[in-house]
Amino acid sequence: MPPGVWAGDGAARSDLYGQPNAVTSIREAVPAPIRTPTTHNKKDCGMSQLALCLKALSQGQRPQPSHIEGAFEQLMDGDAPDAAIGGFLMGLAAIGETPDDIVAGARVLRGRMATINAPAGAIDTCGTGGDGKGAYNISTAAAIVAAGAGAIVAKHGNRAASSKSGSSDVLGELGVCLGARTEDVERSIREAGVGFLYAPAHHSAVRHVASARKGLGVRTLFNLLGPLANPAGAKRQLLGVFDPRWMQPMAQALRDLGCERAIIMCGQDGMDEITTTMGTDAVELRDGEIRQFEITPEDADIPRATETELQGGDPTYNAAAIQRLLDGETGAFRNIVLLNAGAALMLADRAADIREGAQLAASAIDDGRARRALDRMVTISNGGV
Repeated sequence: MPPGVWAGDGAARSDLYGQPNAVTSIREAVPAPIRTPTTHNKKDCGMSQLALCLKALSQGQRPQPSHIEGAFEQLMDGDAPDAAIGGFLMGLAAIGETPDDIVAGARVLRGRMATINAPAGAIDTCGTGGDGKGAYNISTAAAIVAAGAGAIVAKHGNRAASSKSGSSDVLGELGVCLGARTEDVERSIREAGVGFLYAPAHHSAVRHVASARKGLGVRTLFNLLGPLANPAGAKRQLLGVFDPRWMQPMAQALRDLGCERAIIMCGQDGMDEITTTMGTDAVELRDGEIRQFEITPEDADIPRATETELQGGDPTYNAAAIQRLLDGETGAFRNIVLLNAGAALMLADRAADIREGAQLAASAIDDGRARRALDRMVTISNGGV
């Protein structure tokens, strides 16, 4: 399994930390990252924060929290060799990553990202990816439909590395300009209700760990960080994970990072979406409280599907499926999008529950508002009026 598994869709196997995408036009369009002042000395008693972490980990001990955050700073500033990066990440995995470790990495990543502005109440449907299902671009389609139904969506994502279609791959096929200027992305969120935040344009610091992670060839803590660093600062998230063991830690991390409301989920079939083949295990963060529950298709009066009915393809194939969805085609793809868009609308305070949210999502497709949201997103991202 390659190290990158984050792209914001169950279809994708990549994250923004796989192979850096050197897209000159995007780098020119996005402002330089706003650096958060470092609160940790890079050296302590003559040893760097990373070296102190490695020493503790080599002895089977947990490093001090300040040392872990300092180590992440060294990694993302390009001050660490690949061997040390690999030792740090695998050492944390060996003793078991904690919510505090996730928060430390996310804070450092956030402090080095190029940000954009979005209206209050913006949501994100980006997940970790990496479920290996090869499904349609479900969270991307759900983002478009939720926007059509009145949500404000700052959709974060990337290209696929080892699968056929990541969120940016399918949006590019639909006509969205991945190199859109910052002001056009911000305008798209305001006017279309949805804008796409192409991860490599916002997270240049992760290029420093790409080689080490590729060499490791296994999942590490970095596979969880992307969805926690939305460049628009979205405080409401529908976040699918590739393994249910990460639901509680991710919820705790989001709470510590200031998230207002989130649903973190993993389908019982292994999908990192709210699935329609069976139930979905979920954790909700709301008002600082965390609760675990189950979502079923029946909660939204949606029929169950088979995994075969949800199989996607390359960007052209998946984009065509989204076009048909927005044109009113019924079937398993529409149903799973309604279920996920319904949850997104609930998080956006547009629906009281997932059933009402799915109904609102269906109306947005049927009356053309979801189609108009995509069309406006395409026009604005390409500099149109």
